Amino acid sequence: MPEFFVELEGIELCCEVSGQGKPLVLVHGFGSKKEVFIGQFKVFSEKYKVIRFDNRGSGKSTRPDYNYSMDMYVEDLKQLLDRLEIKKAHILGYSLGGMIVQNFAIKYPERLDKLILINTVPKVEFPEEQLQDYIKGKIANYELKSKDPVSAFYEGAEGGYTPEFINYMKQNPKTLIHDLFTAEDLIRDATELPTRPQDYYNQAPTLLQHDVLDNLAQIQNETLIICASKDPITPKEQCKIIHEKINKSKFVEIDGMHSTPKEKAPEINKIVLEFLEKN
Repeated sequence: MPEFFVELEGIELCCEVSGQGKPLVLVHGFGSKKEVFIGQFKVFSEKYKVIRFDNRGSGKSTRPDYNYSMDMYVEDLKQLLDRLEIKKAHILGYSLGGMIVQNFAIKYPERLDKLILINTVPKVEFPEEQLQDYIKGKIANYELKSKDPVSAFYEGAEGGYTPEFINYMKQNPKTLIHDLFTAEDLIRDATELPTRPQDYYNQAPTLLQHDVLDNLAQIQNETLIICASKDPITPKEQCKIIHEKINKSKFVEIDGMHSTPKEKAPEINKIVLEFLEKN
């Protein structure tokens, strides 16, 4: 099915749906867009009706120029399910998407079947000054994209992918990785419709608002928590706290960094599908 737009209150979200069966919704992270699930979308759609979409302020969705809140993202997700006439779904959240989905699970447990959290945290610990420095780095990378998209991609890849994977992509830019994508595909996705400076600043308050430490125990849904062993952005110790707080949760650690959904796509996909298929 081609991309389509779903009108919510004051914005439109760009969506893509593939497959048949139980709904599985994929929620992406900060400064990203729905194509971040290039390693999952096709595979998951072989067994599920998979919905991926650009959050507000991302990709082809509306990018209103004001600060966003966590509650806005949660309500966007709820309204999207309403518009698509989905009463209940499996929901997977990655990075900031995992934070959004944690809040959604607490507020709307009746709309959620199984919960999958990948490389995320229960609370953002770093101070606002550190976040501002992080955004400045993202903006510098954004400015480089218009001049040298390949260099910009590999500069931004540091901390997301292991050095070995980065070297492999540099040496084999046209080679199909995991039978799913090439390095050139990833560079194109990172370059087209990038997150702009104002988008980073508009999304940033959501990170600072995220804190569900005292409420995670309310989540009674079966939950899969996947973390990367060397993730500098969402440390595995934080993922373990989520596991300790959610009663019906399973914790899996994968060797890698923050971008394991792409670098370790087959391993991630196998773990997620086995979790979803288990009664």
